[in-house]
Amino acid sequence: MKSNSRIQSVARALTIVDILAKARGELALNEIASRLSLPKSTVHGLVSTLKDFGYIEQSAFTGKYRLGVRFFEVGHIVAQGWEVRTVAAPYVNKLLEELAETVHLVVLDKLEVLYIDKRESGRSLRIASRVGMRLPAHCTGVGKMLMAHLSPEERRKLINEKGLPKFTENTLTDVQVLEEELAKIRMQGFAIDNEEIMGSLRCVAAPIRDQTGNVISAISVSGPVSRMEGERLANAIRRLKETAEEISTCLGYRSKSQVLKNQLARRS
Repeated sequence: MKSNSRIQSVARALTIVDILAKARGELALNEIASRLSLPKSTVHGLVSTLKDFGYIEQSAFTGKYRLGVRFFEVGHIVAQGWEVRTVAAPYVNKLLEELAETVHLVVLDKLEVLYIDKRESGRSLRIASRVGMRLPAHCTGVGKMLMAHLSPEERRKLINEKGLPKFTENTLTDVQVLEEELAKIRMQGFAIDNEEIMGSLRCVAAPIRDQTGNVISAISVSGPVSRMEGERLANAIRRLKETAEEISTCLGYRSKSQVLKNQLARRS
C-alpha cells in the first residue's frame, strides 16, 4: 500500500539503489532508465545527486554506474552499532540496577555522537536524550571519549566542520584546552562531562573496544551533580570502566593484562 506522503523523487532514487544492488555490478544510464521506464534525462539527475553524496560511483573506464563506498560506510556503522547494542544490553541493564542513574550507549557518526541505547532511572535527573538523537562530541562525556581516540587529523576535521559551540559556562571551547582534556582522558581511561552541555548534570564515560583494540563506542552514566560526586562518583567510574571492559571482551577485545593472565594460566 502506497503512502500519500511518498515523495516521488526519493522513491525513484531508492529504486535506482535497489536496481544497482540487484545487478551486482555496473549498469549504463540507459539500462537504469529502461528498468525504471523513465527518460534518461530524469534518471541522470537522480543518479548525479546520488553520486554527489557518494552513494553511487561512475567507472572512469566504462562510464557505467555502481553502488558507492558510502553504502559500505553506512552499513558498517549500522552493523557495528547494532552489534554493540545487542552485546551491551544486559550489561547496560545491570549498570542501571546497580547505580540507579541513566545509562547511555553511543557511537560516533558523521562527526557527531549518535545515541544507540538509553536506559533511564526513575529517580534520575530528566535528560533530554533519546535513541537516535545526535549531539556534539566536544561537550559530552561520551563524545570526548570518542574524540580522544580519533587521529589528530580526524579531530581537526571534526572541530573545523562542527566547531566548539558553547552550551554552558563549563563547555570547552578552546582547542588547546580541549586537546589537553582529551590527552588526560586517554591516560586515565574515562571522561567526565562536568555540566558542559547541561547545568546540574554530570556524566562519566568509558570506551568500548572491538577485537582490534579500536574504540568503537562509549558507555556512560549520567546523573545530577549532587549525587555524582565523592564516593558515589568514584564508584560509578570504577563500575563503568569494569562494565566497558566486559563488553569489549564480549566483542573480542583482549587487554594486555588479560593476554598476560591467559599466558601465565597456560604455563601453570
